This record gives sequence, C-alpha cells and structure tokens, in this order.
Amino acid sequence: MPRYEKIPSENWKRAREMRNNLTKAERAFWRALRGKQLGVRFLRQHPVGPYITDFFTFEKKLVIEVDGDSHAEPKQVEHDRVRDAYLKSHGFRVKHYTNNDILKSLEGVLSDIMEVLHASSD
Repeated sequence: MPRYEKIPSENWKRAREMRNNLTKAERAFWRALRGKQLGVRFLRQHPVGPYITDFFTFEKKLVIEVDGDSHAEPKQVEHDRVRDAYLKSHGFRVKHYTNNDILKSLEGVLSDIMEVLHASSD
C-alpha cells in the first residue's frame, strides 16, 4: 500500500487503541465486513496519511465512516470535511453512515456498499 505521507507513530498507536474500543455500531459493522464477506478486504481503524479511517479497502479505494452524534458538532463537521477532502484528493471515495443506520438498517447499508463496490469495477 503506498504511503501518501508519513503516518505519525502516534496515529498507529491511537488506531490500535481505537480497534480495541469499537462502538456498538462499529462492532456490528465489522462483523459484516471482516473476512472479505463483501468480496474485498477491509481494514478497520487504519491510518491513511494523517487521519485514521473507520473502515477502508485499498483495493477499491473506499473509506467508510461510521458517525456518532458528535459528528454533528461544528468542530467535528469541519474536521470531517477536511479529512474527506484529503482522502478524495488521494483517490478515495468516502461514504458516511450513522450509528443508527448501522444498528437499524445494516442490510440496507451493506446493499449500498455493494453498489459502490460494483460501480468501481465498471
């Protein structure tokens, strides 16, 4: 996997901590993604450049963010906007789902992701 810029060592440590402390929605989502269940390998809580993505597949250049209530706060909205712009500038597509999307409609979220994955094959 190419490195877009040096990943700070504290990001690797923070990502490891985050993998060990997934939210309920992230745990449910990970159970549905792990082991190539959607046909591609996803990583969870993985650094990409200066950011830590919730889930991503390098193969399809797709980042999936699972957003809790804090993502509605103005400071977090701006952080997400800047992070998404960075990821898009490096060729990634970014999809956002709320915790509620995952917990209430996991099948719908997975169906949406499958459409995105298949669209990238065209």
